[in-house]
Amino acid sequence: MPTALEEKDAIREVMAEYCFRLDGGNFDSMAALFTEDGVWDTAFGAGTGRGGIAALARDIRARSGHDRPRGIHLVTNIVIDLDDDSARVHSNWIVVTNSPDGPKIGSGGGYVDHMVKQGGAWRFRRRKIDRFIAP
Repeated sequence: MPTALEEKDAIREVMAEYCFRLDGGNFDSMAALFTEDGVWDTAFGAGTGRGGIAALARDIRARSGHDRPRGIHLVTNIVIDLDDDSARVHSNWIVVTNSPDGPKIGSGGGYVDHMVKQGGAWRFRRRKIDRFIAP
């Protein structure tokens, strides 16, 4: 049976994969990190279910006018409260983007996640994204 530290590390891995997949435009793969009925609640709307989450991510990218990732997500200050096969996770995030003057912080905020362990893997059941820093 995994220790609490191993479970927390597995959760952090899912959070990192989310960033790589989202920033890389791999929206179906990013959505696969959610439960079948998962909710991705963003400043631009909410997506429900893997198909709805991937569609919303595609729409957000299309509205941004960028074919390539507009920036990279960095996550910090991760606090994980484990309860058997579920967890509440709070963290902060920033997106670093390119600009004519060089790299800049494009936006930032906090995540509130409800995660569950299904079939031995941690998944987001609900990811609420609060955007505190915006252009």
